[in-house]
Amino acid sequence: MITQGLVAEISGATLWRWLRADALRPWQHRSWIFPRDPDFATKAGRILDLYDRVWQGRPLQAREFVISADEKSSIQARRRKQPRWLPRLVAPPESNMSISVKAHGPIWLRGTYIEPRCLAAAKQKTALSVHRGQKAVDRLRSQWPHLLLVHTPVHACWLNQIEIYFPIVQRKVLTPNDFQSLNELEQCLLAFQRRYQETASPFQWTFTRKDLATLLAKIEKKRFAPAA
Repeated sequence: MITQGLVAEISGATLWRWLRADALRPWQHRSWIFPRDPDFATKAGRILDLYDRVWQGRPLQAREFVISADEKSSIQARRRKQPRWLPRLVAPPESNMSISVKAHGPIWLRGTYIEPRCLAAAKQKTALSVHRGQKAVDRLRSQWPHLLLVHTPVHACWLNQIEIYFPIVQRKVLTPNDFQSLNELEQCLLAFQRRYQETASPFQWTFTRKDLATLLAKIEKKRFAPAA
């Protein structure tokens, strides 16, 4: 409201009172994105077939592997301007830190999940597209001629198993974000990846083509449902 010039300043209590008077409760609403790719079911089905080790109706051979890859972009090292206090011996433990930070970065974390376990994660300091486009296909095939690049549909990163690993990194490495430099952040990311390889269990993927059909039918029903 301040940005749009509706008011010069406003307190949280006043904003809360206005929302309450108008019966507006944005925290009770959920948002979503409808699949916009007309071939969503076909493209998503190919991904699920690969997780079942099937490609175009043919079982994969023992020397053929499914690699799930993506990047976690724009990771910053946020150095606190004030030293963090050590956790107090209370339940649960509390750690206090300054909200004032000096940001370093960003860097990109590129991860690959190779069945049956997570094998590789690498960092880079510049952005490099790994997503749609013939350039990405040509670049990868020039280095690995036997590689077949299969993209997920738009708005379907949840079908990519590497996306299970990135939230783990967020919780266990990047929270709280308090690193003195990009080099320290890089070393923490790679050290965690090495440790994770030694202790992690394979992801148990259970979402099938049948589940996909049920989900798409539910979405289609909501798409054409009359507004209340």
